[in-house]
Amino acid sequence: MKIQLEKMKPEDIERQSFEIITRELGNTPLVPGTEPIVKRCIHTSADFDYAKNLVFSENVVEKSLESIKRGACIVTDTNMGKAGINKKLLSRFGGEVYCFMADEDVAGEAKRQGTTRAAVSMDKAAKLNKPLIFAIGNAPTALIRLYELIENGELNPELIIGAPVGFVNVVQAKELIMETKAPYIVARGRKGGSNIAACICNALLYMLEMEG
Repeated sequence: MKIQLEKMKPEDIERQSFEIITRELGNTPLVPGTEPIVKRCIHTSADFDYAKNLVFSENVVEKSLESIKRGACIVTDTNMGKAGINKKLLSRFGGEVYCFMADEDVAGEAKRQGTTRAAVSMDKAAKLNKPLIFAIGNAPTALIRLYELIENGELNPELIIGAPVGFVNVVQAKELIMETKAPYIVARGRKGGSNIAACICNALLYMLEMEG
């Protein structure tokens, strides 16, 4: 069977994809103001469960956009997540993206403590004298350490994106973040990934770009 594919420009493919997503969402209730984030997560994953699984703290979108405008930087728990974030757009507002997972000092300290590099990389990030957004898409131990740092008064993040994927401690770690006073966007349950964490960051950035 011969399959014929219509030739389309990349921007037309994305536009049509979002039209399909909007149509298939139909009357699915979404938190006002979060629609671009939910739709981009669905666009990234082709998974409509994100219309139900994404949980937003009160006024988190407005707070996050303001923090990016003030030059907030983003910390990821994977280099894949870092690679997926639109760093050029973030730099317009003075922000940078950091991932400390491959740093030798992080690996050495994790071995000494008998813990994960993800947890130690959160400690290293907490020492940055900058407003920080955490985009966690892989390691629940990163979220657990963020919870501890917040509870101990050592960290006051601008936003935590809690989207690790998996089976062990994933659900519980996300629930911990939702107990803090920190602004959060959490992909509740087992689903998530570095691609989802990055696309939430990009959705926020594209919202600012649309503002002009």
